[in-house]
Amino acid sequence: MATCLVVANSLFRPPKPILPHKHLPLQPISSHSLPKSPLNSTFLKPHFSHSDSCRFRFIAPASLGETDASSDEPLPLVGEDSAAFDLGTQNIVSWVYFTIILGVVLFVLDVIWIDNSTGFGKAFIDAVSTLSDSHEIVMLALILIFATVHSGLASFRDMGEKHLGKRAYRVLFAGVSLPLAVSTVVYFINHRYDGVQLWQLQNGPGVHQLVAAVDQPKVHLWETGIMRITRHPQMVGQVIWCLAHTIWIGNSVAVAASVGLIGHHLFGVWNGDRRLAIRHGEAFEVVKKRTSIIPFAAILDGRQKLPKDYYKEFIRLPYLAITAMTLGAYFLHPVMQAASFRLHW
Repeated sequence: MATCLVVANSLFRPPKPILPHKHLPLQPISSHSLPKSPLNSTFLKPHFSHSDSCRFRFIAPASLGETDASSDEPLPLVGEDSAAFDLGTQNIVSWVYFTIILGVVLFVLDVIWIDNSTGFGKAFIDAVSTLSDSHEIVMLALILIFATVHSGLASFRDMGEKHLGKRAYRVLFAGVSLPLAVSTVVYFINHRYDGVQLWQLQNGPGVHQLVAAVDQPKVHLWETGIMRITRHPQMVGQVIWCLAHTIWIGNSVAVAASVGLIGHHLFGVWNGDRRLAIRHGEAFEVVKKRTSIIPFAAILDGRQKLPKDYYKEFIRLPYLAITAMTLGAYFLHPVMQAASFRLHW
């Protein structure tokens, strides 16, 4: 059987030295002979023959990241496989550590922020509330503070990890962002029915069923699963959440909260793509061409080719866990409302 050659695209790795066949001498291929720009290079696909001599057929259907309209097969992945989870590779000790650390973080959060007798959460809300008597203004201010801190720390992640280390910076990021997020959510829950009533649709037939969709979905370059539908699922989920709650509540506080949250997430779309481009370079440009921000847009215009068994990418433990948590959050709305009311924020 003749030996066969696979030439890897320069985006992923430099070519390996090639040993020529004794009956069919081959010239070594250096990295200089490959295109410098992955976006202008082509996939080189070997065609294997069962003849005694090894023959090579290189197919260049499209530039990297572009779609071959004549083929129904999806292009090879450049990004990571989303939500891939192998139970056999999990370390029990790591999960024990994670559970302990999570418990400690939640305990500290309760003591230094949530508990009104020991924490600073109420003092923070009171300080922001001095800006205006308008709940809409305070709501927007809380979202602006959270968005500035959260997106700011995310933007400086590479520099922060270089100086503090990845684990330490993650603790800093969560330790600052989480209390501000809790304050914003609690304030919205406690004041969601304040402000000027703009419309009242709660008693309309089918309104509850229409607006009951609550979707909430490190720096990975994901390319499968939900990313085939939209490259920014968290933004899409937040827009769905805002539309649902604004339609249901129908007052000025809900509108103010939705404007602030959607604005923050739209900024996050730009900032997230910017950070991915800096970190992953041309690989991100490939994924960007194959995906879309607007749900299903890349699929409809042919840039995204779904594999025949695409549904299997969603039948994975992380997706199932998110679905269960989303449903749990929906049914636990009365508990969250009662807990928020007791804080008197």
